[in-house]
Amino acid sequence: VELALGWAAWKTYLGRPPTDQLLRLSLGILGDSLFKAGREEALPVLEANLALNRRYGSHDRNAVFTAQSNLAGCLDELGRYDEALVLKREVHNEFVALFGDSHENTIVSGINIAVSLLNLGLCDESKFLLRDKLLPVARRSLGADHALTLKLNTNLAYGLQKDPERTRDDLR
Repeated sequence: VELALGWAAWKTYLGRPPTDQLLRLSLGILGDSLFKAGREEALPVLEANLALNRRYGSHDRNAVFTAQSNLAGCLDELGRYDEALVLKREVHNEFVALFGDSHENTIVSGINIAVSLLNLGLCDESKFLLRDKLLPVARRSLGADHALTLKLNTNLAYGLQKDPERTRDDLR
């Protein structure tokens, strides 16, 4: 059903100029529904959506962030972790600049980077990001029992489990 709605939205606004927000939104809906349906066609649709949002919707940062995040998720699913990591870092840097390092969106985008680092086998970098950068900020701003703080701890534990070179000191 979602895929059919995605196609219907795209066909409805197809004739509009690329500056039209509804056209860009419908393209994003189509790309997202293709991605959720596991269709390979999602990648070029999500790439086109990001390109249109960067060119014509740059004033709407949320639309650009959403397009970047959706494309990064698709790249992750395709095993193209290095390309996804570039997009995730762009989003994170923008969130830091806009909201500061203690905002929930910034912390979530940091978690996304850490997961990509783990997927690339960069356990030390992921561990540093989670333990030394994100966790202290989350504990200070959100509290030790907040869902995001707990998610950070879970991701750190998973990263330590995946790291073949982990030591007892890593478990501190």
